Amino acid sequence: MHELGLDYQSRKIQARTGETQTAEFSALTARQKIPLLQDRGMEITESAAIVLYLSDTYGQAHNRLVPESPQQRAKCLEWCFFVISELDATSLYVIRRHGDLSAVYGEAPQANLAAAEYFQKQMRTVERQLADSRSYLLDGRFGVADILLASCINWAVRYKVPVSERVLAYNRNITSRESFKRAERSNAVA
Repeated sequence: MHELGLDYQSRKIQARTGETQTAEFSALTARQKIPLLQDRGMEITESAAIVLYLSDTYGQAHNRLVPESPQQRAKCLEWCFFVISELDATSLYVIRRHGDLSAVYGEAPQANLAAAEYFQKQMRTVERQLADSRSYLLDGRFGVADILLASCINWAVRYKVPVSERVLAYNRNITSRESFKRAERSNAVA
């Protein structure tokens, strides 16, 4: 929303506090998960789906986060699905479950080690894409794949999963954007 310059209202709901289990929230989404976007009489969940929707609905030529051409859009979606499935769900969320959330899911040091190794292996694809020191993943323009990847890199650093200097430099470029900083401030939990 900050990238697209949209005005919005935010309701801070934290995971695992019970707030997503209320009847009010469950009426909005049976998944009982955040984030949740309400717009134009609909509810949509899943971070990538929300960003894609916002870009398609409100993006303009100067700030669109998803390319319009079918070929470039397909490459963008390829990166999004890769980041979500291979880096986030398959790797980082395993580490989160058996680290930060071990009281809920139990400790599994071997699973965490394997997940970190898998993350590093999959990051070779990112390394290859950034080999020419590009600022953004696709076509020299910031987009949804950069948003998703930066989030994963931030989590990897937090979990002490080694990432290369090239990836860290890319991430500094993404996270130094003024819109990123505004988003980070607005998402800070008091």
